[in-house]
Amino acid sequence: MTTVQLIEDQIKHLDNQSFAALRSWFIEYEHARWDQQITTDSEAGKLDSLVDEALAEHRVGKTK
Repeated sequence: MTTVQLIEDQIKHLDNQSFAALRSWFIEYEHARWDQQITTDSEAGKLDSLVDEALAEHRVGKTK
């Protein structure tokens, strides 16, 4: 059995209160990971082309 399968099995056996707590924790954790990925990508210059494109559109009046 894989680690993910073991975790899934444990989740299936949680009571409602524990499941709600896990869900809240997981959502916050997922958001934190996403924020970290955006920061990492930004610092690495991976978003520069998107920024340049948005600024170019703003300069020609395509934004509000």
